[in-house]
Amino acid sequence: MTGRILKRLLVGRKMSSDKLGETLLPKKLALPIFASDALSSVAYAPDEIFITLGMGGGALALTHSWQIALAVIAVMAVVVASYRQNVHAYPSGGGDYEVATVNLGPKAGLTVASALLVDYTLTVAVSVSSGVQNAGAALGFIRGHEALVAVVLVVLLTAMNLRGVRESGSLFALPVYLFMFGVLALAVVGFIRKSTGHLPMAESAKFELVPQDGMETIGSAAMVFLLLRAFSSGCAALTGVEAISNGVPAFRKPKSRNAASTLLLMGGIAVVMLFSIITLARWTGIQMVDPEHPDQLTDNGVPVGPGYEEDTVLGQLAHSVFQGFTPGIVYISIVAALILVLAANTAFNGFPVLASILAKDGFLPRQLHTRGDRLAYSNGILILAGAAIFLIVAYDAETTRLIQLYIVGVFVSFTVSQVGMIRHWNRHLLTEQDPAHRRRMQRSRVINGVGAAMSGTVLVVVLLTKFIHGAGLAIAAMCVLFVIMLAIRKHYQRVREELALDEDIDDSILPSRVHAIVLVSKIHKPTLRALAYARATRPSMLEAVTVDVDEEETAALLAEWERREIPVTLKTLASPYREITRPVVSYVKSIRRDSPRDVVMVYIPEYVVGRWFEQLLHNQSALRLKGRLLFTPGVMVASVPWQLRSAEGAEGRYDGPSVGSVRRGGG
Repeated sequence: MTGRILKRLLVGRKMSSDKLGETLLPKKLALPIFASDALSSVAYAPDEIFITLGMGGGALALTHSWQIALAVIAVMAVVVASYRQNVHAYPSGGGDYEVATVNLGPKAGLTVASALLVDYTLTVAVSVSSGVQNAGAALGFIRGHEALVAVVLVVLLTAMNLRGVRESGSLFALPVYLFMFGVLALAVVGFIRKSTGHLPMAESAKFELVPQDGMETIGSAAMVFLLLRAFSSGCAALTGVEAISNGVPAFRKPKSRNAASTLLLMGGIAVVMLFSIITLARWTGIQMVDPEHPDQLTDNGVPVGPGYEEDTVLGQLAHSVFQGFTPGIVYISIVAALILVLAANTAFNGFPVLASILAKDGFLPRQLHTRGDRLAYSNGILILAGAAIFLIVAYDAETTRLIQLYIVGVFVSFTVSQVGMIRHWNRHLLTEQDPAHRRRMQRSRVINGVGAAMSGTVLVVVLLTKFIHGAGLAIAAMCVLFVIMLAIRKHYQRVREELALDEDIDDSILPSRVHAIVLVSKIHKPTLRALAYARATRPSMLEAVTVDVDEEETAALLAEWERREIPVTLKTLASPYREITRPVVSYVKSIRRDSPRDVVMVYIPEYVVGRWFEQLLHNQSALRLKGRLLFTPGVMVASVPWQLRSAEGAEGRYDGPSVGSVRRGGG
């Protein structure tokens, strides 16, 4: 009871399935929910550009940072235009995974899914860690405790997202808008002060940034490589662009049009903010040093030493632009920290939805497909939080180390999905006869073609420049995840084939001599075996019972039941909160109340598996249901086992003495 009360306090009251439409988002909420990651990246992407260029000395950062910024902006414009085609063509919410699967095949789709799941996890770790570092500029007590604070923030974000998309979005919308206002205000004031000649230099401008050891004189090839690495780091600004294409179903109607408009608005705002920050950083002479090489920053030839606390680019700009106006400095520090933390909310919306689609397709455990009490995909949210916390602790919440693992996943999905869109348009152009529609399709194909070429180029650059710095670990994680999901799919496929019914089932349903309620989830061999045992008891009343969790699946079950002419009445129990255990227990108790002297017999078809990890993929609902029914007076429960092939010979592992066997006289 205490746990249930605590859960309601943290998560809120349960919502029935018919309230799903009330969770759909208007554009004013969809922008902060789905675009917070892309918008927040402008708070740390400039840092990575300046740190990377700073390896070759301060002059390099000042002369080439604007060129890197323009290249990143060009890629962002192309990617946004490409994804606008995606949301119109595939509005179902599968995003890059659906595009790749439909047009390039399941393996390509699984590659994209693996990349996105890894990228979403890194989004949470990087965003929260960066937010904590920004907060440290204004709140000194955080320094030295970044990892602990980051973990606490992930836990809070998890609790909020468990309450549902709309409620979390309403709470997070204001900080996102405050951040946009703050950065745009910083840009306006900075440009005005520059035009009037009153823009102060940054705090770090008084120092000299010397090249790292061995980079005092670098050749043309090394220079190109350094610029490419800075470009790949700056492309962190593109993370989160794909989130809107994955979240189209969450928009109000017309879904595709609203999603495309939100995507365009997000791209425009991100471009303006990124270019403004880079321009102001050059004007104020900001110097950024790699935390692993603090001796690069010198004061009259003497390294400033580890005692120097380096603020972020945005933090230094706030001190410079709002010099003499402390509230402005504090405001920027606070909203930057908030937006970076809340940027993780994009992943908390994208990861569970993608995991649900993958679970429905059989690539992940089926428990991830079910919505929780608040119509959010609770299991996916919890898994994402756990993985992000592991990364934060492992990397001590250091953004510079974490970001090396970042980006590669999102550009894998960018590239594959854009290639998939080209094939999509090619396929439709073969059958489309209307000239106007053909011109629109050809224009879209050109946009996606440019997007594929550009994102593919960036992917190659990222792999070449960041593989040994951490991107290789991200690729390894994607490969492991790919193999695991393939194995899960093969397992489910093997079980499905093993349990499939033969068309001739007359010999399976025998004349019965048993009484029971038979629980049915789908029509397969275990269900028919349970029905046969139940009929064998010759009950005074025999019912098959199913719980209506998904209307489409229930309708299909009823139709198949009638088609096969199974001679047992199938009763459907309503479940507005998508529960299975409670409706069944309530129905059994109602039978007991109506006939207190009767005994109710419940038969539960159940798989018998031979490996421990297979148990995680099956029988979870049956275990919970048995636990409840066994404590219900006047009710008997019987499991009707169906041994899968993996269980063959497993009984030998349980031939040893069991608990109590000696007392009973056993060996």
